[in-house]
Amino acid sequence: QVQLVESGGGWVQPGGSLRLSCAASGSIFSINVMGWYRQAPGKQRVMVARITSDGSTNYADSVKGRFTISRDNAKNTVYLQMNSLKPEDAADYLCHAVIQRHSYIPSSEYWGQGTQVTVSS
Repeated sequence: QVQLVESGGGWVQPGGSLRLSCAASGSIFSINVMGWYRQAPGKQRVMVARITSDGSTNYADSVKGRFTISRDNAKNTVYLQMNSLKPEDAADYLCHAVIQRHSYIPSSEYWGQGTQVTVSS
């Protein structure tokens, strides 16, 4: 089995910063894409940022210049540094990864449980 475990969410005032972490564990042969999605109450889940195994990144327009995604391949961990947070960034942040468990089977998608980010004064 594979698990994604997030940490680092919490409450922050507007303009503040938070750093999210997501560690993948279990039977893992390789991890292709790792990323973060967010879902606010009553809204659809949307991609925030993602990073490939070779370090290529993509960001949602709404977070460009404020959020930075990075990963430690040796630790199977992805990070999201969030700066200049706004109230509209408040949401449940979910870790996502495309993982190949063995060399002889295709990759599958995995999701973490989510970590709540609250931005308010």
